[in-house]
Parts: sequence; structure tokens; C-alpha cells
Amino acid sequence: MQILAILGGPLATGAHLAIPVDLPPYQLSGIVYGTLLNHRSALMALGSAIDEAPYRTAPKAPVLYLKPRNTLAVNGAAVSIPANIAELEVGACLGLVIARAACRLDEASALEHVAGFLIVNDVSVPHGDYYRPSVRLKARDGFCPLGPRVVARGAIANPDALNIKVYVDGQLQHTSSTSGLIRPIVKLLCDVTEFMSLAAGDVLAVGAAAPAPRARAGQEVSIEIDGLGRLTNHFVGSDA
Repeated sequence: MQILAILGGPLATGAHLAIPVDLPPYQLSGIVYGTLLNHRSALMALGSAIDEAPYRTAPKAPVLYLKPRNTLAVNGAAVSIPANIAELEVGACLGLVIARAACRLDEASALEHVAGFLIVNDVSVPHGDYYRPSVRLKARDGFCPLGPRVVARGAIANPDALNIKVYVDGQLQHTSSTSGLIRPIVKLLCDVTEFMSLAAGDVLAVGAAAPAPRARAGQEVSIEIDGLGRLTNHFVGSDA
């Protein structure tokens, strides 16, 4: 088995800061893209506000944002809650690991550009405005745990029908499914690569359901996705 090291930011050192993988591309690029409002429940949570300023209407194309290298964390890592913030949102979603350069994909071959899948915890400071998501709210250090491993694409029969469960201190707090995605996996890949290229080792998080569970300092959060295992992280207080 190869070891998929995640480099950059606080994860640059330490043998425990790695994700196991046994398929190419054997390491992540460190670039993680999040997809906003791609789950029906997330869009419905905005209600009539989606037709008002600044949105004006539901998105006509994928709405992406970056989870930069400083946000990357792994299974078992602590997630620090910034000072003066009581709790954080847990964005449980499926992540696609890109196998090779992907540009203007078609539906027939799109999945061939996916090496495998992992769990993404897209942590955020709670907020109500999803228009141009703020770096300050979504890109704090350690705000993107990934793992616990990369599972080969062929091991997952249907990525559009995976159950997602979120546990806080061992208690089930939220359930959802990738069946609720507005753009299913292949459609999302095609639409994203229509206007930008994805590279080997990039991760595309397909979007989280609403309402997002929340976690406070001292709590343990675990996310389970069918066939992908369990990603567990502790939330701790911080002075910064």
C-alpha cells in the first residue's frame, strides 16, 4: 500500500499526517474545491431568499470555492474553534479524487477521470450568506479534514446513492445522501470541467446537505459514508 501524504500548511511534517491509498495518482495536489448549493436541501434552506439580492436566482452553473492547503487535516486531527466563536458547522460530503487531467469531459467518460473517493468535512464558521463565501469563514487552519483513506472508484457501485451520517459525541445528528445532489457526480464533473481544468490529485467536494450539524469545543465529530469508512476529528478551543 502506498502512503498518500498531504503537504502544505500545518500538515507538512509528521508521519501520522498522511492518508493511505493504493491507486494512482498516489498523492493529493493539495487543491480542494468545494461546491456550494449543490444539494437540494441546501438550496431549499435559502427559501425565497434565493430570488432576492444578491442571488436573484438559483445557480445556473456550479458555484465553487477553494479550501486551501492550510485548511487540510486528516483523520484524528484536532479542529480548532477560533476564539469568540461558540461552535462550527460540519459540512459532511463526498470528495472525488481526480486521476488525471480533466478538461471538457463528456458524460460517457467523465468517471474515468476519477481515481477514487474519500470523506470531506467542509468545516465553516456559521453564516447565513452563501453569496461569494468568505475566506474568513471557510478557510481557517484545519477547516478541511479528509480521509480516512482513498477508496478506488471501482469499489463504489453507485456514488450517486451513498448514505452520509454525522455523529457528534457518538450520537447520530444528521443523515443525508448523495442522491440529493442537484448535479450528480458525472453532471458535476462535466459542468465544472467545461470552464476549468482539474489536475491529478485534486479533490472536488460535491456539496453538503442542510442543515449542517454543529460542534463545540470538547466534542468529537465522526462522518460515515457508505463504503468509505469513518472520518473522526475532535473540536478544541483556541485563543486565536
